[in-house]
Amino acid sequence: MAISNIPVDLTVAWPGEMEPLGLTLTPEGANVALWAQDAEAVDLCLINDDGTERRIRLGESTFHVFHGFVPGLAQGQRYGFRVHGRWDPAHGYRFNPSQLLVDPYARAVDGHLVVNTAIFATQPGDDLSMNGEDSAPFVPISVAVRDEFDWGSDKHPRTSWGRTVIYETHVKGFTKLHPEVPEELRGTYAGMAHPAAIRHLTELGITAVELLPVHEFASETHLLEVGLTNYWGYNSLAYLAPHGAFSSAGSRGQQVTEFKQMVKALHEAGLEVILDVVYNHTCEGNQNGPTLSWRGIDNLGYYRVQSEDPRYYTDYTGCGNTLNVVQPHVIRLIMDSLRYWVQEMHVDGFRFDLASALARSFHDVDMLGSFMTTIAQDPVLREVKLIAEPWDVGPGGYQVGEFPPQWTEWNGKYRDCLRDFWRGEAAVGELGWRLSGSADLYTSEGRRPFASINFMTAHDGFPMHDLVTYNDKHNEANLEDNRDGTNDNRSWNSGVEGPTRDREILTLRGRRLRSMLTSLLLSTGVPMLLAGDEFGRTQGGNNNAYCQDNEISWIDWELAPWQQDLLGFVKAVLALRREHRTFRQRYFFTGRPSESGGADDLAWFSPSGGIMSAHEWNDGGTRSIGMYVSGELKGRTPDGEFHRDHSFLIMLNGGMGDQQFHLPGPPYGQEYRLVLDSATSGLAEPPLLRAGDAVTVKGFCVVVARVETAE
Repeated sequence: MAISNIPVDLTVAWPGEMEPLGLTLTPEGANVALWAQDAEAVDLCLINDDGTERRIRLGESTFHVFHGFVPGLAQGQRYGFRVHGRWDPAHGYRFNPSQLLVDPYARAVDGHLVVNTAIFATQPGDDLSMNGEDSAPFVPISVAVRDEFDWGSDKHPRTSWGRTVIYETHVKGFTKLHPEVPEELRGTYAGMAHPAAIRHLTELGITAVELLPVHEFASETHLLEVGLTNYWGYNSLAYLAPHGAFSSAGSRGQQVTEFKQMVKALHEAGLEVILDVVYNHTCEGNQNGPTLSWRGIDNLGYYRVQSEDPRYYTDYTGCGNTLNVVQPHVIRLIMDSLRYWVQEMHVDGFRFDLASALARSFHDVDMLGSFMTTIAQDPVLREVKLIAEPWDVGPGGYQVGEFPPQWTEWNGKYRDCLRDFWRGEAAVGELGWRLSGSADLYTSEGRRPFASINFMTAHDGFPMHDLVTYNDKHNEANLEDNRDGTNDNRSWNSGVEGPTRDREILTLRGRRLRSMLTSLLLSTGVPMLLAGDEFGRTQGGNNNAYCQDNEISWIDWELAPWQQDLLGFVKAVLALRREHRTFRQRYFFTGRPSESGGADDLAWFSPSGGIMSAHEWNDGGTRSIGMYVSGELKGRTPDGEFHRDHSFLIMLNGGMGDQQFHLPGPPYGQEYRLVLDSATSGLAEPPLLRAGDAVTVKGFCVVVARVETAE
């Protein structure tokens, strides 16, 4: 690693340029630029390995950007900023040069946060009084990085939304316990890129990994004080830096190279990389939180403060603060960050945490506001996958179905409906919408079925195994007296809370698991699978494992026989989806024949074999339904021919008892082949049946029948 060779008498940087923002290395040194509109002066602080510090004043300011050129500054140099200005917290001004601040444009960050009174710009218990302690020994530090990497022939897989299957996972948790990954690589970007890890994903049938936050983040101080850490990473510190703790090679710039190597390896396997990004709030929390970057650079510029009392933050996130996305330079930081991850790091898309908070103009959610319109016109970002978590905790924040056409959304209504159905607490009234792509939510403005990201579980809440094993949360390990986490789990323990040896209950749990996974993976829309759900991973009833960097959260790869069977079943269901366009609709159904005289493109049947009546749809006691999906598809081949596939009948029984389904006759089908039954882990010899025959669908099970056509 290069060593800086800066003139010993340099106390004020050469003039330099105001663009680009951040620290940009050249063969001669580094240009440094920091936007701080209310600041009076800025010092670039060079931190040596022994902790000693050298300060160089950025003597030029253009349009509120402090800038300068430092000759001899080299790659690997650790640095930060000290920003001078007005101290008046009652009016929102919180400048304090005793705080060493991370560069908002840092490409790499070294070190971690240590709890000490010095990391707070204010006196303990009094956010109006300045703290003069030096924070440098206790805070993460920016690292000068040159973006150099041989991408070779790497290119974005650009998997169509129709073929996309998303796998939500955590870089560390995915391989931390993987026996085939070398111990020194487990829990790292290199571990994620290991052939054993990639093999699991490709053999499963995944097309995209959605990584929990990899932006450099810091743990909340209240967690550090009790010996816990923020495992999930929804506590951003640097939006252009990959989290250093996930690197096996080091955090002085090596994390950048290792992340790129991971992306390249995943791309070679045909897998897209989607990042879960947190631009709605930062790790600095409320007015009593640590000062690590933005608060000390320009508090009023970077954060939304209460107009009537700017001492306090406007909090739409439940995390203490909200980024001020109506400020042009804040929007620029977000856009520069997103483009950097696409262009320099080669990622393929983003899932935006609490996206409604980003869409707020002043107070109301505005889909025509500055953030949304800026992304819509961006030539780089409009070409990648954009996924919204369409809610925040503020008034009017629940926005499922309201995002613009180029966006897809986590469909929270799908999650709630399917959970309720498979715990026996809901009839079929809403189920039809959710299984068929949620047209009631997404038909406006030309949106397609893939606007719905269908999911039943995610990092936040129970994994699927726990949905059938626990009624209540068991979060004692979080050290909050089980007060944290939602009480609305929409789960059912199948008769006994927690682990049991009762074979009847275990059988019921297995059927429910397979049924939930089947309905998820065969629904119209884009399925998202939580890592480990494919073989029944458990968190022991913890539904808020954000602070559990341990076996509660890590994936256990030592699989019991029933888990091996479940994994094989999920592979089979995903193969069925992959092999048949019928399950990957590009257009919403009409309920009418695609061709004259044919069957309706979508039809709903009662167990009697007749079309569902209005009474049956609205009857709160209806727990069984048949979903017929025609193989005469609207999508066309490049030469204009319509796609044709098999038609399928999916029979779902959300009741406890067995249900007899009678197979419908022409024009829907004459002969049927049973291809999947969630009562078992598979069908060895799929039986052939005729229209009118009865099929037994056991309680809480799904049976899938393929309509056979004459050759």
